[in-house]
Amino acid sequence: QVQLVESGGGLVQPGGSLRLSCAAPERIVRFYPVGWYRQTPGTPRELVISMTGGNSTNYLASVKGRFTISRDNTKSTVLLQMNNLKPEDTAVYYCWARLGVSDYWGRGTQVTVSS
Repeated sequence: QVQLVESGGGLVQPGGSLRLSCAAPERIVRFYPVGWYRQTPGTPRELVISMTGGNSTNYLASVKGRFTISRDNTKSTVLLQMNNLKPEDTAVYYCWARLGVSDYWGRGTQVTVSS
């Protein structure tokens, strides 16, 4: 079983920044597709940003230029840097990884953007 553990969520004012971390097995961080999804009550989970095994990235249009995904192989983590946060970014953020045909998820971390 693959375990993904998110951390770094919290409350931030509009325009502020947060960095989310996802601790994952090293082989996943190094070689497999990874990313971040988010979900608000009553809505489907949506892809925020993802990175293929070859490090190509795919972004939700509304976060392009503000959010960045990266791999920290030394710490076996996947990072999501979020800048210029907006109230509409408020959601539970989930770490995601794909191994073959199987998707794996963390339990989520709450991000709240509010003044």
